Amino acid sequence: MSRMTSAELMALSAAETDEVTTTARLRAMGVTPHAIASRCRPGGPWRRLLPGIVMLEAGDPTRRQKLRAAQFYAGADSVVSGIDALRAYGIRATPRDPVHLLVPVQRRLHSQEFVRLERTSRLPRPDVIDGIAFAPPARATLDVARRVRDPERLRRLLSLPVYYGLCTADDLRAELDAGNQRGSASVREMLRNLGSMGETYLQGAARELLEAVPLPPPVWNVTVCDSLGRPIGVVDAWWDEVALGWQFGGAAQEDGGPKMNHLALVAAGVVLVRTAPEQLRDQIRRIAQELTSAFANAARRRRPKVRALGSVPAEV
Repeated sequence: MSRMTSAELMALSAAETDEVTTTARLRAMGVTPHAIASRCRPGGPWRRLLPGIVMLEAGDPTRRQKLRAAQFYAGADSVVSGIDALRAYGIRATPRDPVHLLVPVQRRLHSQEFVRLERTSRLPRPDVIDGIAFAPPARATLDVARRVRDPERLRRLLSLPVYYGLCTADDLRAELDAGNQRGSASVREMLRNLGSMGETYLQGAARELLEAVPLPPPVWNVTVCDSLGRPIGVVDAWWDEVALGWQFGGAAQEDGGPKMNHLALVAAGVVLVRTAPEQLRDQIRRIAQELTSAFANAARRRRPKVRALGSVPAEV
């Protein structure tokens, strides 16, 4: 095997691309094809991931390294879509399928072991995050949705970017109308059934706000009952250990609906925080302080004899 000095190895470092690089770059830095081949042999210190792509480490590549390798392989104008893109925007999802890459329609490349190439005449303008180009949230979501057959999984997938505040239901519909209609019928029907998903968006904003608040996780969308088991109101978030409720969105409007029976909740001893929808984005710090103070006050008093029904764990 060809030996390389420490200085030569340092010069080859590709830390900015997660130790993944191209054989063309290595040759440009003076590494001979023979040296590359020698170091990529079984048991060697490097590993060849894709044609023309080398990882300057041994062992299995991480998902991040696969993303780097896939984009090097497909070229600078390729765009990562699908679950990997949604994950880059902060959605908690685990990609299990090959890296989904969008490439110009004239590109003549073949999919590989962990890379699925899709030629498209509608290459989206990407968001570049840490040097990797990702499709916008609506496009990334629909590129996955067209392949989903399970209705429940499809509903959850379409709700995620709205829940996280990355796009609206209208954005999804507009992207669906503009794109390839193949596989779109079930997606279109699901979007129609989901409506505007306004409540989904508000819950996502609330979840994001709570990540910065030093409180235990709540449960979502519960009906609170009095000591006799009679429903007295609905809250969007509930901390059962201290009987603290939080109403936002529709719950904070004076429309006389069941959520609005806040007087009955307070009369039963529930500590209640009420927030208008627009405040979830505009007054984050004030709301965080209000919730923290309310939790402390609720913990100091004797817990009232109320209980919650229909609790949903606070997980996406």
